[in-house]
Amino acid sequence: MSRSEACLRNKHFISHSILTNVFINKSNSLLDLRAYIRLAGELGLWVILRPGPYICAEWDLGGLPRLVPHLTTYSGFTSAVNSYFDKLIPRITPLQYKKGGPVIAVQVENEYGSYAKDEQYMSFIKEALLSRGISELLLTSDNHDGLKCGGVDGVLQTVNLQKLTFGDVPHLAELQPQKPLMVMEYWSGWFDVWGKPHHVFSAQGMISIVRELLDRGISINFYMFHGRTSFGFMNGAVDLGTYKPQTSSYDYDAPLTESGDYTTKYHLLRSLLSTYSNEPISEPPAVQSRRAYEPVAVTHYISLWESLQCAETLFRADDPVSMENLPANHNNGQSYGYTLYQTDIYSGGELISRNHVRDRALVFIDRELIGVLDYRTQKVKISHSKSERTLSLLVENCGRVNYGPALDNQQKGLVGDITLDNVPLKKFTMHCLDMKTSFINRLQSLKWTSVGTKPTYPAFFRGSLVVDQPTDTFVKLPNWSKGVFFVNGQNLGRHWSVGPQKALYIPGPWLRSGDNEMIVFEELKAAETIHFAENPEYGKTVDVSTQLFCTLI
Repeated sequence: MSRSEACLRNKHFISHSILTNVFINKSNSLLDLRAYIRLAGELGLWVILRPGPYICAEWDLGGLPRLVPHLTTYSGFTSAVNSYFDKLIPRITPLQYKKGGPVIAVQVENEYGSYAKDEQYMSFIKEALLSRGISELLLTSDNHDGLKCGGVDGVLQTVNLQKLTFGDVPHLAELQPQKPLMVMEYWSGWFDVWGKPHHVFSAQGMISIVRELLDRGISINFYMFHGRTSFGFMNGAVDLGTYKPQTSSYDYDAPLTESGDYTTKYHLLRSLLSTYSNEPISEPPAVQSRRAYEPVAVTHYISLWESLQCAETLFRADDPVSMENLPANHNNGQSYGYTLYQTDIYSGGELISRNHVRDRALVFIDRELIGVLDYRTQKVKISHSKSERTLSLLVENCGRVNYGPALDNQQKGLVGDITLDNVPLKKFTMHCLDMKTSFINRLQSLKWTSVGTKPTYPAFFRGSLVVDQPTDTFVKLPNWSKGVFFVNGQNLGRHWSVGPQKALYIPGPWLRSGDNEMIVFEELKAAETIHFAENPEYGKTVDVSTQLFCTLI
């Protein structure tokens, strides 16, 4: 689905504005913020902008780069924020309402009350926006518990909620009497984490709450109105005692699905909102067609071990180095993906991670898988041998926490010693495997093996999808295990048989007429074919209205 199609679905919903998060990222043609805001204006929509620098959004580290400490007036962080705003805000100021643009409000940070480690920080962000020319309404956004510490003088506070049973709105009214009330994030559904059911929120339950809010004269913004995908390695995680990585799909059970379909929620909300509007309602645009392409046969594979020659120069150190501190990417460190740690061992015994594996490691002896280490499993037995053997740990960053106090502790890879028979292992060789497009493209220069012989895992598997007319689709990988999917060199996202997500959304613009290269990085078990479907598959569901909020995060 294109940006214009997504915006049109908002417009024909009697929606008057869209909420736009901005996250810090390198140059990317898909992320042209100014063009997106202009498009919204051309379609008759207003824009509420959240420039961060923290946006949450179940995005890796809430959209922040790898800086510590975060969200304080520490000089290293404020310097980075100033550099970011110096580049971003001048692009936004001409698009403000007072200058003829669609931006009607700008949010000062996001849910800072849930973090609140520096009393001066919110004032710093407010002044950073004002001093660079932001002149529209400023507001903040917090949940019930964050309202007390999340405000800043002269800025309208708003609240985030899903139910009305916790007194969120009265609490907001008490904090700022005689001011307009607004729900900045009305949670239309909820996000998913790997290994748990797909979260849904009943349409009727949502409608009753929205109706009550509107009848009380409270403004409302739907989060999410349109589901999305956390492409590549950009999914976040939650950790309020237990680490839970989120899925690549961020469908959220929103009124518009991840792929742009209308839902019962959409139609009921549209009908409800029409009763509050004097404007005639035009018909929403037709849903864009999708296609279940014929299955693609896997034709070739190449093992991860063979692919190492395409990775950045290997690094050596006596102690393991976290991925962020590797001298990779022009000494900027590694941000995402996998890191391979290797060392020689001369004995056996109990390999203990000491909770230093972040987040999941496949453990190999001479390239043979012997176990998995993660937050729950922190020991692997290694057989005894007097001969020299190579111990390899392929460590995956499954996604950094995007909300709460754990934001300050999000280094990935091996973040400390691991021991064998209580002796810390030394003399590591480390490979950065962030699987960028350049790395995937370099794989083409290697000799791939035709299928038919038993592959050595982990491995990359390749097939070709021939398309006459590119259109949206979903890719499904039944009988595969866990890994990453690439379309024409671009990282689509993670796949994992534990669910709930069983299909990855491929937007039509990612495809091209003719041959399209499909590559699956598979950790444990591959199948012979790659399948496609018109619709997603989320497996077992659970209604969030029946769950306590604390159990959802």
